[in-house]
Amino acid sequence: MSLKSKIYKFLRIWNDVDAVRKGRVQQRVGRRITGRAAGKTIRKLFK
Repeated sequence: MSLKSKIYKFLRIWNDVDAVRKGRVQQRVGRRITGRAAGKTIRKLFK
């Protein structure tokens, strides 16, 4: 695993913890689901 991927993984966990602290977990999960769905759709279009 490269340094860059370790940093991204650390920051993703950090942001999850921050979202729990601020009570914004639902928004974060919703955005993640929307982003993944959009990525899959775009991949299908340009494949």
